[in-house]
Amino acid sequence: MLVFSKAKLVFLSAPKTGSTAYQAALAPLAALVVHDPPELKHSPVFRYNRFFRPMLEKFVGEDFEILAVMREPIDWLGSWYRYRQRPDCAGLPSSTQGITFDTFVDAYTRGEQPAYANVGSQSKFLEPQRNGTAVTHLFRYDDQAGLHSFLENRLGTSFTTTAHNVSPAGDLTLSEKTRHKFERKCAADLALWNGIGSNGHYHPLPSRPKP
Repeated sequence: MLVFSKAKLVFLSAPKTGSTAYQAALAPLAALVVHDPPELKHSPVFRYNRFFRPMLEKFVGEDFEILAVMREPIDWLGSWYRYRQRPDCAGLPSSTQGITFDTFVDAYTRGEQPAYANVGSQSKFLEPQRNGTAVTHLFRYDDQAGLHSFLENRLGTSFTTTAHNVSPAGDLTLSEKTRHKFERKCAADLALWNGIGSNGHYHPLPSRPKP
């Protein structure tokens, strides 16, 4: 997560959306850089709202806007699957070695996910809060030009990025049966993705009621 106090902008680091590359490039310009532990680096909207927002409003001021990136949902799962194929994951419960992408996605759609398919949810990460805290600008992962242009204009500077944490190649074949199951079970993610327009404009889904 990056906080730009002068620009009144918070850049949330959603997992598997290339945020590490932007963090490396923009850290010198940020007032606050959260890069560790992963639970704080990848703080979702609800964690930002609970812990970071009160601090920023007290010491910096209100009216911060929130920027985030979303990846096409199946492509996002593909990145997680390939990432967990790494040799250093061998033997771990989170490893996807020895299973197909189809099996991985099918496991992801279950009520009780096995450890290797427990990777969270983009719609949950980006979920607006009851007090109105929500992502202001949401860019598609494949709109790097738009994201880059927005940041240069907002921060008043030019910059370049280099790839970080690139997942190894892998077979991402998905059966129609599993694809349809995913579309049914993960409709919220698809609706959010389809609602992203140009220049980071989108229609946020409403916050989920508490059980």
